[in-house]
Amino acid sequence: MVKSYSSFEEIDTRLKILELQREIDQESLKLNVQNARVDLVPRLFRNSLGTNFSQNDTLKSLFITFISSKALNFIRKKRRSRSRD
Repeated sequence: MVKSYSSFEEIDTRLKILELQREIDQESLKLNVQNARVDLVPRLFRNSLGTNFSQNDTLKSLFITFISSKALNFIRKKRRSRSRD
């Protein structure tokens, strides 16, 4: 699909649009990476706690996993509601 332009002004306008789209995509990628980091760190922390407690007692491990998953869900809901506003 080849686009033909009738003036340099059209080319400049299209280049500006493409540059802005590129900047938007970069910022979106940065935001997604940041959200992934925030989501992964608590899981890794929770998993390490679960491993430590599972060596001592399975019931403690289940309790820690349950509480931490509830806390993570609460944090995610708060973050989603804040990002929609």
